Amino acid sequence: MSTEFKVSTMAEMMANGETPDILFWVGCSGSFDDRAKKITKAVAKILHHCNVKFAVLGAEESCTGDPAKRAGNEFTFQMQAMMNIQVLDAYEVKKIVTACPHCFNTLKNEYPELGGNYEVIHHTQLIQDLINQGKLGLEGSQTYKGKKITFHDPCYLGRANDVYEAPRALIEKLDAELIEMKRCKTTGLCCGAGGAQMFKEAEKGNKEINIERTEDALETNATIIATGCPFCNTMMTDGVKNFNKEHDIQVLDVAELIANAADL
Repeated sequence: MSTEFKVSTMAEMMANGETPDILFWVGCSGSFDDRAKKITKAVAKILHHCNVKFAVLGAEESCTGDPAKRAGNEFTFQMQAMMNIQVLDAYEVKKIVTACPHCFNTLKNEYPELGGNYEVIHHTQLIQDLINQGKLGLEGSQTYKGKKITFHDPCYLGRANDVYEAPRALIEKLDAELIEMKRCKTTGLCCGAGGAQMFKEAEKGNKEINIERTEDALETNATIIATGCPFCNTMMTDGVKNFNKEHDIQVLDVAELIANAADL
């Protein structure tokens, strides 16, 4: 049931005298990475289907500054953050949803000290709310019924912000079998992309960390590795390819699982 629809920018909404209920912060990955764009589309489809009045910043959105800060360049981070805060405040943004835990963590926990105060939620939390409110139904969906799914906790979602329940609640709504890795939740293992490591070659060692994490996932015998972060998605996908398992195991964002199950 694929329907085309237009996503408004904040500028377009303001020009029409409208105010969205929520701003969808797309993030660099979700905007530019071809794989992550599919996650962005899944989130947009869910919001549209549930009649959530949302908008994006479009060309006015800049990087949150997370990679610069993690790489130690505080000056660049503050410049990027201040520019974004000016834009957000000009539009009187109150509530933000993002599909990237890095953006989520930075907007939620690091913008306030620079004067940017917003209610920031991760897309798994918003989707869970929509289901709880009865706006999104998955009853009778057979798409993932009985499938074995394991969930990889993104560091900036789990350990940094204690969001463990929402993504798992969504997977359980799929009538799927959620199988936990031996290292999960508070003892989850990083995929290796955080701290700006996404953008550089790994240091020398006897094994790449995403390979180690993929081994954890393979041990569960799950056919789907679910995650809630575009960086994690890349690292786990590369890990699955390393073991030549890409035809047997899918790596999907939780939003994609829900959008597929709801036939959006």
